[in-house]
Amino acid sequence: MSTRTSALDSLIFGVDIQSGDVRGDAPSYALVAFDGESIDRDVVSRRKLRRRIQEEAPAIVATDNTYELAEDKGALVHFLRELPTETKLVQVTGDERPEPLSRVASRHGVPYAKPPMKEAEAAARLAARNIGYEVSAFTDTTQVKVARGRSTGGGGGWSEDRFTRRIHGSVKKTAREVESKLDEAALDYEMDVTEKYGGYSQAIFEVEGKPSELPVSTHRSGDTRIEIERERRDGIEYRPLAKRRDHVVVGIDPGTTTAVALLDLDGSVLDVWSTRTAGTAEVIEWIIEHGRPVIVAADVEPMPETVEKIRRSFDAGGWIPERDLPVDEKLHRTRETSYDNDHERDAMAAALFAFDDHEDQFERISAKTPPQFDRGEVIARVVAGEESVEAVLEELTDDDEPEAETTEHDPRELTAEEKKIKRLESRIERLETHVDDLKDTIAQKNDRVAELEDELSDARREERREARERREVTRLERENERLKRELAETEQANEELDGKLERLKELWKLDHSDFADVAADKQGLIPVKPIEQFTKGAIEAAEDDYGIAAGDVVYLRDASGAGRTTAELLADCEPRVVLREGGLSEQADQVLFDHDIPVGPADEVTVQEIDELAITRENEVESVIEDWEERAEERRQRQKSEQLDQLISEHRARDPEHG
Repeated sequence: MSTRTSALDSLIFGVDIQSGDVRGDAPSYALVAFDGESIDRDVVSRRKLRRRIQEEAPAIVATDNTYELAEDKGALVHFLRELPTETKLVQVTGDERPEPLSRVASRHGVPYAKPPMKEAEAAARLAARNIGYEVSAFTDTTQVKVARGRSTGGGGGWSEDRFTRRIHGSVKKTAREVESKLDEAALDYEMDVTEKYGGYSQAIFEVEGKPSELPVSTHRSGDTRIEIERERRDGIEYRPLAKRRDHVVVGIDPGTTTAVALLDLDGSVLDVWSTRTAGTAEVIEWIIEHGRPVIVAADVEPMPETVEKIRRSFDAGGWIPERDLPVDEKLHRTRETSYDNDHERDAMAAALFAFDDHEDQFERISAKTPPQFDRGEVIARVVAGEESVEAVLEELTDDDEPEAETTEHDPRELTAEEKKIKRLESRIERLETHVDDLKDTIAQKNDRVAELEDELSDARREERREARERREVTRLERENERLKRELAETEQANEELDGKLERLKELWKLDHSDFADVAADKQGLIPVKPIEQFTKGAIEAAEDDYGIAAGDVVYLRDASGAGRTTAELLADCEPRVVLREGGLSEQADQVLFDHDIPVGPADEVTVQEIDELAITRENEVESVIEDWEERAEERRQRQKSEQLDQLISEHRARDPEHG
């Protein structure tokens, strides 16, 4: 895990393509804005991404592949030209031959996941640690061109010569103003002017500095214009974002694949790298870019020649084990670190075991080293030169003491050049004082901005809380309205049920006429149980609604269509009488007759219906029953006669002689 500090206390954009293709018309990007503490996530179009970069001018735009932002080198150069001058484009995965983002993130202990938003966040966090390469297509030289702002072909009321002289005079005046500002800013530049009638037609300044460092900006006004353009490189350049030059312990595993691991002097893994193509010189160059070796270690005994050569090139201490390190010990020692192959594991194990052997020595040296001295420098000299700490400190102290001046100079008059230098130094001092004042002002403004951001954060938090409360109140109000509606519906249903209950009570009283509290005007009335149709479903529905008991008067509103089974279902209820509308089927009529259940037409009684129930008069029901019984007796006599005739016929058929 890297111990490097954040790149800057500024805004960093992490970008990864979300959907589409950069070669298409409408790719979208996962954008993470990271300021070292807070993170803002968004999905934006390419147009919105460029607009936000222009408006917010982040210190770094970080990505794992620059060609997700531009389809080719030409488009990449165009993208770089559009960046604010203070914004760097950083590829966190390396230079022209980038590594997978997952590997880089794992190496430096940065959280990583596959979704584009997570990759964008990983890129931002890596850039914040100064990890990656700045992508550049321009040098630090800027061309400032002062030229005519309009054609000299005519003056619109002026004579042509006079008009041309005025324009060239304005160009010359503006060029001198630019020259003066560059001198005040103490910037190195070369000036090339094209003199024309009345002044300059143009003046070109080649300034050593970036556009953001220049005291002038692009401008167009009337007769003159100022154009600013950075000098283009021959190609695309990748420069390390920050070169790590701290003291390190180096582990090397040479061979067809060479691996190098770096630790800081506290034993933390800083970096690990492996290559199949780089030679010894390139390995040394990589180490130089990443640190200053105190110890160079190998995992085998004796030290390989390649490792020894690298050690000597740095004049560093060497370390090898007493015997070749076993694989199980390497695996155990590197269990808390990440690596991509066995070579990187072996290099890391060599560095870690070397650190373990020197850890106590490093701590003793650190304890003896005063804070004003570089601990790493003292450790390096003690380990490599086998000197004592005291001797190294004394040597460093001697190096820091300036030599006493023994010569005296007679006062003399300063030359014109020395006077100019003195004036410039005085001007520089004033400008530095002014810069310090501006920095103080910026610090105050930053403090005020921080206060306002805190207030804004509090306000937003309060607004979110109030919004949650409003949503909860709205939800409770809707729930209250729903409950009110349910209550009203329930109360209405209760009223209807109360009315029905009262009617059922009256019918019950009618059905139990021995009760003394039956009203006089209702005496002689009996309840009737209506059934809509002579079907099983209708009979069962009546049973469920109010029940059909033995001795009830049943009223069939539609008696047609019933068969034997349906008639038997009704007969099982043992009704006192069945009043019918319409005619019964022969089967149903026979079943009811067989069960001695009286059946009569409903129009012979007065039926008064109350909702789904009804009442009729007792005497009318008795009359229907009496009529049925008379008909039933006749029917039984007729059936007996028919049966007798049938028996006689059957007897004669069996004995024709007596017939």
